[in-house]
Amino acid sequence: MSIVESIIDIPTEHEKNVCGPFDSYMKKIERTLNVTMVSRDGELKLIGPDSVVQKAKTVVNNLLELSKRGNAISEQNVDYALSLAFEEKDDQLLEIDKDIICRTINGKPVKPKTIGQKEYVDAIRNKMIVFGIGPAGTGKTYLAMAMAIQAFKNNEVNRIILTRPAIEAGEKLGFLPGDLQSKIDPYLRPLYDALYQIMGADSYLHNAEKGLIEVAPLAYMRGRTLDNAFIILDEAQNTTPAQMKMFLTRIGFGSKVVVTGDMTQRDLPADTQSGLEVALKVLKDIEDIALVHLSSLDIVRHPLVQKIVNAYDAYEAKLEKTKRPSDFRPPSGGRDTGRGTGRGASRRDERYSGRPPHGAGRERYS
Repeated sequence: MSIVESIIDIPTEHEKNVCGPFDSYMKKIERTLNVTMVSRDGELKLIGPDSVVQKAKTVVNNLLELSKRGNAISEQNVDYALSLAFEEKDDQLLEIDKDIICRTINGKPVKPKTIGQKEYVDAIRNKMIVFGIGPAGTGKTYLAMAMAIQAFKNNEVNRIILTRPAIEAGEKLGFLPGDLQSKIDPYLRPLYDALYQIMGADSYLHNAEKGLIEVAPLAYMRGRTLDNAFIILDEAQNTTPAQMKMFLTRIGFGSKVVVTGDMTQRDLPADTQSGLEVALKVLKDIEDIALVHLSSLDIVRHPLVQKIVNAYDAYEAKLEKTKRPSDFRPPSGGRDTGRGTGRGASRRDERYSGRPPHGAGRERYS
């Protein structure tokens, strides 16, 4: 295997962004691809086997192009660029970056960062109802919120309705102080946070006073017909089947619906079936409904979140495996087990019927 060298010119203004603090991004690429990288005077020298050097060169060039487009390179960008390099999908990273949904109040572009997120955004554009299912940190709610605000600004819908079931996350919160709005606001805080970041507090309050933006618990949806609205149901794994059916039948003409949820973070009682789980089975074959499943590869929070999600998935899979019933079957002959029909069943019935066995112990019941 021949060792080759390749040089990439990195402009000084992009060097820190691409290489990372203390060259941490370059060290990660070195460790992952087993290639040697030397940075000096605006040049990055790559040393290693030809195939490995080509992968590393593609990853660095993609990161450099992202930096030139004004992106602040994060560890998530590096990890995802490396994963695409192994799958030979390097070209898709820059294509994803072109899809700018909108900008936050501070001018930061909101756009998908992974292939899964891009499919999710495209599904929202093209379908009337979209289910976005995936672990924490995959941008399900945030991207849906960005799409809703953009549709509202473009006059594609007349109002935005955001809702989620008001269920405690495993804690009994008791009575909360204040009026009704103060009591339900803590459950809806994640939705407010996204609204304030993308739209701004002043713009939100102005539109909320006009009734054009509504944030409410799911219970408030009963009996309504929602026309020309962009409706987001968040934390849908905490709905019951009846609640989910009630919500989906509120939809009117000109509306678009996004339902988000994470089946691994249910807060329902143990004996209650999730409305999201039922809906995914019932609605999977309806043409104008899209089901988008995001994975740990689509997590865009701190890279440690991806490791935590993967660790929990592995633990729960192992736990589920140990809970599976064994294939042991009792022998058909020999000792009577007292099950089934015939004499054994008769004995069992007598044992639990409250009557004494035939000819035995009757004096105790007299």
